[in-house]
Amino acid sequence: MDDISTGVLFSLLILLLVISGYFSGSETGMMSLNRYKLRHLANQGHRGAKRVEKLLSRPDRLIGLILIGNNLVNILASAIATIIGMRLYGDLGVAMATGALTLVVLVFAEVTPKTLAALYPERVSYASSIVLNILMKLLYPLVWFVNGITNTFLRILGLKVDSGNDSKLSSEELRTVVDEAGGLIPRRHQDMLLSILDLEKVTVEDLMVPRNEIAAININDDWKSIVRQLSHSAHGRIVLYRDTIDEVVGMLRVREAYRLMMDKNEFSKEVLLRAADEVYFIPEGTPLNIQLLKFQRNKERIGLIVDEYGDIQGLITLEDILEEIVGEFTTSIAPTLAEEVTPQADGSLIIEGSANIRDLNKSLKWDLPTDGPRTLNGLILEHLEDIPDAQVSIQIGGYQMEIVEVSENMIKQVKVLSNHLQKTG
Repeated sequence: MDDISTGVLFSLLILLLVISGYFSGSETGMMSLNRYKLRHLANQGHRGAKRVEKLLSRPDRLIGLILIGNNLVNILASAIATIIGMRLYGDLGVAMATGALTLVVLVFAEVTPKTLAALYPERVSYASSIVLNILMKLLYPLVWFVNGITNTFLRILGLKVDSGNDSKLSSEELRTVVDEAGGLIPRRHQDMLLSILDLEKVTVEDLMVPRNEIAAININDDWKSIVRQLSHSAHGRIVLYRDTIDEVVGMLRVREAYRLMMDKNEFSKEVLLRAADEVYFIPEGTPLNIQLLKFQRNKERIGLIVDEYGDIQGLITLEDILEEIVGEFTTSIAPTLAEEVTPQADGSLIIEGSANIRDLNKSLKWDLPTDGPRTLNGLILEHLEDIPDAQVSIQIGGYQMEIVEVSENMIKQVKVLSNHLQKTG
């Protein structure tokens, strides 16, 4: 070293600091990459993404390589800085060189390159992967040796060494990714994706047509009454039963019934029974994602929901599940939430008692409890444990409500006061 001029030593020191900054920035850039974007680009044939993905397939080796290179460079830089300090200031120069080098390394070889790499991880990683691939091949024996010692030490401590990269997302993590997609995914598409993720949390009872609202015909009624119900029905399929809806005999296809009657010029109950399909039953508590697959597997579009005793609780169709994902169809004859919620001049809302709690929470950004009754009427009755009179005021979950109309043992309308439209603490 005595034969090397101070100017050359300064040049070597600057070069080593640049190399140190390269290793520091490469490490941060590699670890800051969006792994899913990286995988997508690699699948599209992006060369830089392929190189980086290969390096990240063994992160222990990549980190080992970067740290070996960075430490060797920093140690050599420290030795050169010490020689320069001694040449310029004697023994005092050792302390001066240590302090100055620490500050320079911290600013120019650590903080600055790592900040730039965190801001532009793709640019830094794709470019640096070329050099890192070459270094990995040249220094592989040393990297392998160092990693072997490290992994052995970790095993002695009882820690599991797994070089693989577990990048699987849970449904909640995926929900966060979709929420934070922003303008990258249209809001409408985000809502659909989130609705799909919610299917496993929602059961068939949440969407079913309640037992008392099922379109059904008692096959034991007189023929004129049956014809009148058929002619006024807005449904393509109607439940046929004997005396009580729990005694279902079939699912009538209305169009097929009319075709058979016209073809054979026979108008009788027997024709209706021939036009009825076997009923498809669904156990209560079935999650929507499971039921959607069952509809597909069994080639069914409609089913009756039964409890543990076999009693019918309601009816659900394939369209009901699809509407949960994409929103209500314009052809739906069921009342929409907009028809069940009427804004008032004073800012309050008049809500039908039959309104679905999940729909209210979803549309109005409320937080009413959903672990019990599924309608606003049922929620209030459960809370009061009695059928109230009109003008009774209550508070549920921080929302101030006033009973507006009660009839037929049901709460028909509820008023939610304007100053409690947002949940109070």
